[in-house]
Amino acid sequence: MAHPYLTAIKKIYAANGDATNAKGAKAYLLNQFEFYGIKTPLRRQICKAFYKTNPIKDHNELSTLIKACFGEPQRELHYFAIELLGHHKNLWSPKTIPLIEWMITHNSWWDSVDSTNSAVISKYFLQFPEAIELVTSKWNQSSNKWLQRMSLLFQLTYKAKTDTALLSKYIEHTELEEDFFIRKAIGWALRAYAYTDPIWVKNFVKAHPQLSNLSKREALKHQ
Repeated sequence: MAHPYLTAIKKIYAANGDATNAKGAKAYLLNQFEFYGIKTPLRRQICKAFYKTNPIKDHNELSTLIKACFGEPQRELHYFAIELLGHHKNLWSPKTIPLIEWMITHNSWWDSVDSTNSAVISKYFLQFPEAIELVTSKWNQSSNKWLQRMSLLFQLTYKAKTDTALLSKYIEHTELEEDFFIRKAIGWALRAYAYTDPIWVKNFVKAHPQLSNLSKREALKHQ
């Protein structure tokens, strides 16, 4: 039996769907997912109102609901689950990490994985910094490219708080990977830090000639 929370949001989403938008969104993500066709501003407006009237009692309920949402074909429900976890920071704990990992490795594509980073992962590690190295080193050593990508990108917004030793270590472990999403992530991570310390990034790129051209180009894009 479906969670009443999920039943309710599905009904609201269906009522606000747009077939034309859905077709375009589906094509944009290479026809991997179905869509209701709800634009992001409206979807977030719906969610904000929904959260206020539909509280989650504990982490177990949150986890169950997130996995149920991910079991649905519509991509907006996956986004809903990601933002639901981001909204409930008060329920985060060490047991949130297995849930995050589950989300990264199910229905995986750049849109959901990167959204999980911005809504949850980067903020989680600021709240629980003691977990950073243990968790992200495991991700970096993983054979799953999306977990590897998150080990490279979780510090995107950290600016001066960026652990450059960790960033260097993770890039050096993945710099020979041929996957586009890993190469892009390396460049993106370096470019983001270049706004804080452009000299460090220039020196890093110079010291790592084996970086792919894509990674180098992304890293130095605004220098």
